[in-house]
Amino acid sequence: MQLGVNVPNFGPGTDPGVLRDWARVVEGLGFDLLMVSDHVAVTPDVAERYPEPFYEPFTTLSWLAGVTERVRLGTTVLVLPYRHPLLVARMAANLDALSGGRLVLGVGVGWARQEYEALGVPFARRGRLTDAHLAALREAGVGSVPLWVGGNSEAGIRRAVRFGDAWHPLRGTLPWMRAVVGSHELPGFAPRIALRLTPEPADPADPERLAGVGSIEQVLDDLEQLRLLGAGTVVLDPYHGDPETTRRPHTAWRDLTTLAAHRRTAP
Repeated sequence: MQLGVNVPNFGPGTDPGVLRDWARVVEGLGFDLLMVSDHVAVTPDVAERYPEPFYEPFTTLSWLAGVTERVRLGTTVLVLPYRHPLLVARMAANLDALSGGRLVLGVGVGWARQEYEALGVPFARRGRLTDAHLAALREAGVGSVPLWVGGNSEAGIRRAVRFGDAWHPLRGTLPWMRAVVGSHELPGFAPRIALRLTPEPADPADPERLAGVGSIEQVLDDLEQLRLLGAGTVVLDPYHGDPETTRRPHTAWRDLTTLAAHRRTAP
């Protein structure tokens, strides 16, 4: 099973140098995939959690492709209705070719009503638009680029089964993901989970504990359980909603270093 990292491409502490450092940390620690997120218009609902500067994902990944050699690059997730699907297909195919076949295209519906309105895209039709864009992407072809379809709702799961190479749920609990995997014929399974190492173990009886939150032993066990569920890749998300933490990336780098060291020494 491969491991990826969701890198903040936004926030007051993020600039080109920090993004380059993130890429070097992720690749240097031996992780397999670096992913970034997507917003186009940083409207008030977006800015509350993901404030500017917000670096556009295709531009950012194209630049990071030039400062890395091995690590795969991806989106978690590109909001499909924000761009014409033929433009997405062209950009994805070009980025994949320029990076030496390293792109993973994670896509989703999005949630920011004000951003939809700013872009002139009908929020109420976002699910149907995403389905239409996915069909267009499949028809246009994106070469060998894996297409991961995000979405934690039942509609999102059906969308992944219909169009995707993998279902890409975001920040769920192990019992919930186990239930979904056990009740659906998924094309593949590539979850994005939280990453927050705590000095003391999290309550093992807490049904709301997110996978990836707890002691290093708990997180390693979470990863093993996901591997047993058939996950081909797990993406670790060290960002927990506070934009000020983008000024202190060393905290996330420390957790990633700890996890990488334990994985190397695991039997």
